[in-house]
Amino acid sequence: MSRRMLGFIGLGVMGYPMAVNLLKKLGDGGKLHVFDVSNHVLESLKQEAPDLVVACSSAREVSVKSDIIFTMVPEGSHVRSVYFDEGNGVLSAELDGKTFVDCSTIDTKTSIDVHDVIGEKYPTASFYDAPVSGGSLGAAAGTLTFMLGCKEDDANLLVLKDPLSSMGSSIFPCGGFSLGLTAKLCNNYCSGLIAIATSEAMNIGIKSGMDPSLLSTIFAVSTAQTTINDKWNPVPGVCPSAPASKDYQGGFKVQLMKKDFSLAVETAKRVGAQLCLGE
Repeated sequence: MSRRMLGFIGLGVMGYPMAVNLLKKLGDGGKLHVFDVSNHVLESLKQEAPDLVVACSSAREVSVKSDIIFTMVPEGSHVRSVYFDEGNGVLSAELDGKTFVDCSTIDTKTSIDVHDVIGEKYPTASFYDAPVSGGSLGAAAGTLTFMLGCKEDDANLLVLKDPLSSMGSSIFPCGGFSLGLTAKLCNNYCSGLIAIATSEAMNIGIKSGMDPSLLSTIFAVSTAQTTINDKWNPVPGVCPSAPASKDYQGGFKVQLMKKDFSLAVETAKRVGAQLCLGE
């Protein structure tokens, strides 16, 4: 990776391992400027690479010191706080020439609002929606899928692929701004429904007396085969690395899936797509 100064805001279940993977491929002289509302996680990341990590006191400071800044926070309200907070937010800094990549899964209106304000105030700055899929396991392994809200001929794509490839194994330009979020909401709508179906099907088998590991193995080579079954099986013990087998540590919170489902349903209504299962 080049000597660009990178920034990362939001070091939660997903953001922390993503930042760790960025550190692994920083070029000579590179620095990673980070901010999170938790001082504990800032100190923890600092210990991962004391010479490479610069713990900052605000999102504004990260933006001032970095060329490419990634944000990864839970909801649209948090994105608004990161960017719009007076005094400490990203937009209180000078942003000309800087590139922002928001990996959060949020409502498209918030993303569009941030994009428009940055474009109006700083015409040479860029803002992209780039939600991810792969969960905490993919974040830790550096195998995330990035759904990037841009066209394939975007001038910044080549530069962005460098840091993105250190965190993920698949990068998809989705055709234009906000379409990365569209792809993500469609994905979570589908995978959430698959998770419910897998849970219910496994429960039928268990209550009928079947060994859940055997049933999962049958699914894996049959038409019920899915990533949810194979890597994220909801039955404790079936997949040793899955959150269900680790007292659900690192799992995707129900509150967040409810949020994503709601956003997907809202999108469907907006574009006139009929749903039978979402509600």
